[in-house]
Amino acid sequence: MKILITGSNGLLGQKLVKLLTEEKHEVIATARGENRIDYLPNNFEYTQMDITKEKEVMNVITKYKPEVVINTAAMTNVDQCEDEKQACIDLNVNSVKHLIAACHKHDIFLLHLSTDFIFDGSAGPYKETDEANPVSYYGESKLQAEQLLLNSKIKWAIARTVLVYGITPGMSRSNIILWVKDSIEKGKDLKIVNDQWRTPTLAEDLAIGCYLISQKKAEGIFNISGKDLLTPYDMAMKTCEYFNLDKSKIEEVDGSMFSQRAKRPPKTGFILDKAEEVLGYKPKSFEEGIGILAEQISTVD
Repeated sequence: MKILITGSNGLLGQKLVKLLTEEKHEVIATARGENRIDYLPNNFEYTQMDITKEKEVMNVITKYKPEVVINTAAMTNVDQCEDEKQACIDLNVNSVKHLIAACHKHDIFLLHLSTDFIFDGSAGPYKETDEANPVSYYGESKLQAEQLLLNSKIKWAIARTVLVYGITPGMSRSNIILWVKDSIEKGKDLKIVNDQWRTPTLAEDLAIGCYLISQKKAEGIFNISGKDLLTPYDMAMKTCEYFNLDKSKIEEVDGSMFSQRAKRPPKTGFILDKAEEVLGYKPKSFEEGIGILAEQISTVD
C-alpha cells in the first residue's frame, strides 16, 4: 500500500515512517522543511509539502496518488495557539480543508490526528461519542478540523490521542520523562502538578494505532492513547523509580501555581474499548513505555 504522511519530521511522523517501511509499505513522507529522517530505505521517498498551501497539497497528492494519507502535521503548542490564532487556524483547520479536497478528487482514505483537548476535562476519561467542549483555542481548532471531516464526502478516520511521549533524532521538543530525568540528574528541584489527569501515549503505540486504522481503512473516530490514567506528578514519580532518581527533588503542587496563557482541561484520558475491539489495539503500560524510551536514549544524539 502507498501511504503519504504529513509532518514526517515530527515525533509521530518519524515513528510512522519507520513502522510502515518495515512493514514493506511504500511511504511518501512530507513536511515543510528538509528531511530529518536519518535512514532512507528503498520504499521511502521524501518531498517537501506545506499543507497550508492549497495548490501545493493538490499537486503533491495528485502526483503520488496514495491509497491513504495520514495527517500528523499540526500546531500543538497550546499557548502558542492562543497567541497566534491565525497561524493555528491555517495549520490545524485550513490545511485539513486542502487535504479533504485532494483526497476527494482521487478517492483517498484520510486519517487525521486529533486530541483529548477537544474536551473540557470535567468528565474524563472519555469515549469517542462523548460531547466535545474545548477550553482552549488549540482544542477549538482541532474540533473544527474534526467537523470538516464529519461533513465531508470522503472516506476518513480520526485518531484522537493524549500527551504523546517518545524520543527520536533531532527532536524539537522534550517530554516529561526526559525532562524529569535530565533535571534531577543535574540536581534541580521540580514542582509538578498533581491535579491534571491524562492517559500518556507512547509514540510507538500511536504509530501502531494509526497503522491498524490505515491497514483496515477503518472509518470513524478512534481513541488511541496509553491505558494508564496518571497525573504529571505520577509520571514523574514513576520516572524516578525506573531510573533510581531522588524523589525528594520533586514537590507536589496544583495547577494554580503556574501561569499559562491557555486553559488546560483538568481530567481527560481515554476509554479504549473501541480501538481494542475493532482494531486489536493493545497499548503498553507507562512503565513499559519508560523502558522502551530508556533503551532508545543511548542510540539518539
